[in-house]
Amino acid sequence: MDIRSIEFRGQPALHAVAADGSTLTVALHGAQVLSWAPARGGERLYLSPKAVFDGQTAIRGGIPLCCPQFNQRGMLPKHGFMRNLPWIREESGVSDTLRLVLRDSEATRKLWPHAFEARLDATLAAGQLRTALTLTNTGDAPWPFSAALHTYLRVDDIATARLEGLQGAPRWDAVRDVRQTETAAALQFDAEFDSVYTAPAQPLRLVQPGGMLEISQSASCTETVVWNPGAALGATLADMPEEGFRHMLCVEAARIDEPVVLAPGAQWQGWQQLRVL
Repeated sequence: MDIRSIEFRGQPALHAVAADGSTLTVALHGAQVLSWAPARGGERLYLSPKAVFDGQTAIRGGIPLCCPQFNQRGMLPKHGFMRNLPWIREESGVSDTLRLVLRDSEATRKLWPHAFEARLDATLAAGQLRTALTLTNTGDAPWPFSAALHTYLRVDDIATARLEGLQGAPRWDAVRDVRQTETAAALQFDAEFDSVYTAPAQPLRLVQPGGMLEISQSASCTETVVWNPGAALGATLADMPEEGFRHMLCVEAARIDEPVVLAPGAQWQGWQQLRVL
């Protein structure tokens, strides 16, 4: 895999090209995957054309890393701090994997007084992208965390997109604050949708007229979050076009309901894999 440094909307990034012609772009800011275009079918991630690239603000789209806190479930800024800091590239030792690393610093310890190493590995294979977040406790005391790979998938039209594979899964509907079991064989989206599911053992399938995408995640990610802001909420998001909600669907591999407590020297990894069908 050929990896080179580029500038993307004025900010430092890495661009990778695999042997089969598939491409990957990752910002150093937040180790955030911005683009994945397999050799067949073109771009598969949604990146808002109004996303802010200032080296400080969270980037709307791609695959943000939510860690060590999900949303506002804690005392840290929303979704933690890892998506808002610069990461550094390190060699992965694997030809098809791009690696970025973040370690604790004076700045992180002011927010979160723990010693850690976070690693993001983005691995390309034919028609596939795997993103893996690995956390290591490098200190001498245990610490808790939650995490999510907040993937924005590109859809041609949310009105014609279907997400299969969640039937029978326990669901918390955050829009209505209702807990229930999912009964639909395929989720459909015609308004704001924000739900946390107990992750099923089998992969999900995003079905569109133009093709299908298989979405799988590690057992260590015990939840799957599905989100689309819909027209009303979407119109209030300054970093998304008014019609942006029509072209994205977040399907997130997450560990949020029961935070992990990581012992000194211990390591945790969560991953999500996207595969073109």
